[in-house]
Amino acid sequence: MALWYIRILFLAMCAVGGYAASQVQPEFVGHGALGALVGLGFGGALVLVDELLKGFSLRAFSATSFGLLLGSVVAFLLDHSGLLEHLDERPTRWLIRVGLFLSFSYIGIVLAMRSNKEDFSLIIPYVRFAPQHRPEYLWLLDTSVIIDGRIADLIECDFLDGVMVVPRFVLQELQAIGDAADPARRARGRRGLEMLGRIQRSLKVEVRIHDGDFPEESEVDAKLVRLAHNLGAKLLTNDHNLGQIAALQSVRCVNLHEAAKALKPVLLPGEVLALRLVREGRDKGQAVGYLNDGTMVVVNEAQQLIGRPVEVAVQSLHQTGAGVMVFAELKSVPPA
Repeated sequence: MALWYIRILFLAMCAVGGYAASQVQPEFVGHGALGALVGLGFGGALVLVDELLKGFSLRAFSATSFGLLLGSVVAFLLDHSGLLEHLDERPTRWLIRVGLFLSFSYIGIVLAMRSNKEDFSLIIPYVRFAPQHRPEYLWLLDTSVIIDGRIADLIECDFLDGVMVVPRFVLQELQAIGDAADPARRARGRRGLEMLGRIQRSLKVEVRIHDGDFPEESEVDAKLVRLAHNLGAKLLTNDHNLGQIAALQSVRCVNLHEAAKALKPVLLPGEVLALRLVREGRDKGQAVGYLNDGTMVVVNEAQQLIGRPVEVAVQSLHQTGAGVMVFAELKSVPPA
């Protein structure tokens, strides 16, 4: 939004400049109103060019400038090589020179845009364009993944690095949840703020609060997708629907739940597991325990051992809508 304030100020200055030019040189610009209109049109054209170049990075601009310079040098050398001295007609030679400069400038720009930093070191010996810092990997965090809290553990164990971007509207949503009347909702909001503070205190990543907003969008999810697209950031979330919306709009998204599911160990029949039985099963004699990742294990003929740690052997696996359910047989009972 601040960018539009600058653009409006720039357009106003162009209009004033056009009016001033009409007063100094009325034979070229005309009367005051026409001069202001010309200045406004000039400013509008520049704003349009700015909008068209929104995805044009500084690296692309520098590569384009270098390619343009290189193409112009080649065209200049050809023009002064003596190959065109037999052309006495001035218009013909002028057209050929224009064609040379346009052709080699275009070829130079295209080749520079397609090249990488190693190619430049071949053109300019002993000069390598090595970055002073590691490239920034932007992760855009939504409310659900901050409240979840596992992202802080992933950062601490060096599984995630880069810059963690928290939009201002996500921070406001966390504050609203933390001030909610419902105790459970209020606890979730406060946990999210605590997790965000923990991430900020970490020395392994940088946390940035981004002030970008889209007032025309009423939903936070839509704002997140648009901001991720504009920043070229990866969206980190636990919301499956948000991930689907992001994929439809070609925005890269990582779902923490799906990543955790992919990292679950693969259990095979006959494998021995150690766990604590916590409650009765559905059928007679069964007891239920849980692995560290939340996988439910149903143990036959172990109801009398509820509350104790046991070792069980996997018999079979059953896929359900909530995940994998493991059926096992009692193998041994460690001494109490």
